[in-house]
Amino acid sequence: MAGGSVSECKEYLFKVLVIGELGVGKTSIIKRYVHQLFSQHYRATIGVDFALKVLNWDSKTLVRLQLWDIAGQERFGNMTRVYYKEAVGAFVVFDITRGSTFEAVSKWKHDLDSKVKLANGNPIPCVLLANKCDQKKDGSNNSSLMDNFCKEAGFLGWFETSAKENINVDEAARFLVENILLNDKGLPYEENNGDKIKLDQQTVPAESKSGCC
Repeated sequence: MAGGSVSECKEYLFKVLVIGELGVGKTSIIKRYVHQLFSQHYRATIGVDFALKVLNWDSKTLVRLQLWDIAGQERFGNMTRVYYKEAVGAFVVFDITRGSTFEAVSKWKHDLDSKVKLANGNPIPCVLLANKCDQKKDGSNNSSLMDNFCKEAGFLGWFETSAKENINVDEAARFLVENILLNDKGLPYEENNGDKIKLDQQTVPAESKSGCC
């Protein structure tokens, strides 16, 4: 990168949560999106796992997405607040072949909205993913019903995805990031900068210490 262009390039780090019932394919979606891999065999995620996806959004914008795969926290519900902290966007995932996972979507959305909000008090942008669409029986998903459900439940929108066939995973992520960036641009710029500087001061000493040990 040429010296001059560094200052012009804006960098963002966004924490995005991927939540939903066990076995709906959260880990598969993240692995597909970040590493372009699909495997039938994942261990159930214990606690929390996160992966980083770097997007050259446009010539002046670099977006780092930290995707938090949160599983099993029904067992330690009081931890979720810590995991949700500072998230700026979320996916709620259900398995199109299992109705019970769709019924749980509202519960996850309520949980999310009660634990994390944008600086202006609004809910964070959230997209609903109807995963495993490669396995669906034809016509099992009624678009207008889903559109209405999303409006009522406060989702920005929904996508039928398949981690296995790589369907709509990139598109859904792009849609979410666009909405996160809209919120970010809405914040006064100085306030943003102040946050960045604070964070840098906290992280730099820790890194340099571990480097010299």
